[in-house]
Parts: sequence; C-alpha cells; structure tokens
Amino acid sequence: MSTHKYPALHNAMWPGLVGKGPDSEPPIDLDTMLNMTAAADVDGVKFDGVDLFLSLPHTDIDSSDDDLKALADKLAAKNLKAGSLVAPVWPPTGGGSAMGGAEDVAKFLTQVRKACSIGSRLKGLGIRQYGVIRIDSATGVEDWAKDPAGNTKKIADTFREAGKIAEGFGERLAAEGEICWGGMQSWRRNVELLEQVGLPGTVGFQADMAHTMLFTMGFNAPEDRLLPEDFDWSQGEELAAAYKKMASALRPWTFDFHVAQNDGTVKGTGSHDKTGRHCQATDPNGKLDVVRDAGAWMRDDSGAVTKAFQHICWDGCMFPNEVMMTQQTWNDILGTMIKVRDAHGWD
Repeated sequence: MSTHKYPALHNAMWPGLVGKGPDSEPPIDLDTMLNMTAAADVDGVKFDGVDLFLSLPHTDIDSSDDDLKALADKLAAKNLKAGSLVAPVWPPTGGGSAMGGAEDVAKFLTQVRKACSIGSRLKGLGIRQYGVIRIDSATGVEDWAKDPAGNTKKIADTFREAGKIAEGFGERLAAEGEICWGGMQSWRRNVELLEQVGLPGTVGFQADMAHTMLFTMGFNAPEDRLLPEDFDWSQGEELAAAYKKMASALRPWTFDFHVAQNDGTVKGTGSHDKTGRHCQATDPNGKLDVVRDAGAWMRDDSGAVTKAFQHICWDGCMFPNEVMMTQQTWNDILGTMIKVRDAHGWD
C-alpha cells in the first residue's frame, strides 16, 4: 500500500498521438488511453488523473463548452482528474515557431490562448484543480543556431507575451526542454531563456526525466555536457551527481514533472524530431534509477522534499502500440510512480 497521499499520480494521454500517424503507427484514441489508465491497479492504488493533449484526434483545441462538459463527465466516470494540458503550438497542429515572423508568433499565441481557455473552463467544471499549460519553442535547433542570441531573444519575447495571456486565465506555462527544440536543447540554454522571459511565477520549466537526462550527455549541445563522451554507464554515482547538477540549475524554474526512463539513446518517429528516447519503466537497458533520480527534481539541494508538484505524470512517448495496448505496461508504470511517491511524496 502506498505510504503517501501526495502528489497525485497521472498518466499522459499524448503518447497515443505523438510520433504516430501516416508514416508511423496508427494513433491510439483517447477513450482507449483512458480505459487503459483507469484499469491500471497496483494493490488497490490507481492513477488519480490524466494530462491531456489539446489536438485532434484527442481533445479539440476548439472544443465547445458542451465538448468540455462531455470530457469532464467522461473523466469523472472513470475517477480521473485532468491535470496539465499540452498546447498544440507547432506548425503542423495550427501553431507557429516562437522565433518566427509575426504570422507564426500570432499562431503560437492563439494556440496558447485557446489552451488557457480550456484549462480555465475545465477548472470551472471541477475536473481540474492543478496543472499547467505545456509549451516549447516549436522550432528546430538548426534554425535557431543561425543566430543563437537573436533567436533566443525572439523566443523569450514570444514566451513573455504567452505568459501575459496565461496570467489573464489564472494559468501558468511550463516550457518543456528537449534536445530537439531550438533554444531549449541544453540545461544551460533553458535557464538562459527563462531568465530572459523574466516571469518566474508564470513561465517556468517542465522537466521530463528522459529528455533532461540527454542534457547531461550533451546531445545537440556538446559544450554543455556534464558526462564524458565515453561515459561508463555502470558508474551510477557519477550519473546521479551529473543529473543532480543539471536538475539543481533548472529546479527553481520547474513547475511540472514527468517521471520517465531513458536508455541513453535518441529516437524520433512519425513527424517528431529525434529526442530523448522514452523506454519502459522496467526496461533492463534503462540508464536512470527512476526512484533515486526523481529525487533530483522532487527534493531540494539539501535533500528536503519540496512539495513543488501537486501531481506528477508518467510520459512514455513513442512507445510501440503493441506495448501501449498491453495492460501490464500500465500496471508496471503505476507501480514505478507509486515508488517515486513513496520515496519523495508527503501526506
């Protein structure tokens, strides 16, 4: 039985969509993802909720009040809450580059505004009491690298405007750093960007354990690597120290936290660029000690539990459909989430 009540345990719905599509595997519909999540059970402990992707074929960014009421009723019937929401800020989903021209930026901000509106309305329906709106720069590292200083300033300007929009809805934005996003491809670049945005209470960081582990390895930013190129993965203490150093720099900015595992490689499927490879919670090739390394985000530098996250979410993007359609996958994930909460949670 779990020893702590908080934080709430959530499962991400977007792995049913991200990296899926015509040039990959078929998407997995929201109802299926919800059913698999609701069916997960470890000694009577269940998932408390889900984090949602605001794009069809899951949740329409242009959802009506009736659509959202139906969604809230569906979640409530499965004893699930809504948490963080992913704003579809990328060009293929109706958004635009955060460092693009006026038209691109306008599209980016429109998607943020719509996502914040949905977040606010779900709060009004009583199905969402916590969580953030997730964004990123919606641009590649190659384009950003043509003018690092200038493009970081453009992204910061866009994020600042997005933050003002979020404040109007009582929402916060969390920018998810990944090696594939321009201006967000290293731990140092993320800190630099958020400092330039200058809205620490409104625009922060979303830390995914798998993606941020790649920061220690210097993928797409070798100048910021914290582990040697020929790192011996059997040296668990060295990995933990590098991971803690990276997390220490980003933790003060971190609003939202994804539990995940990584095997030290990068992966991309469908339209998604290569990024930190998520692997199963029980994968023998996983490099992280998930429970130990979650503490780098959930505890401060002195080792005290921060209670910074009202919920934590599992993210397993780009898992094969066969894996995602196996109920044991979600039981194993829930079991890992419970261990993380036992180790770093509170009552």
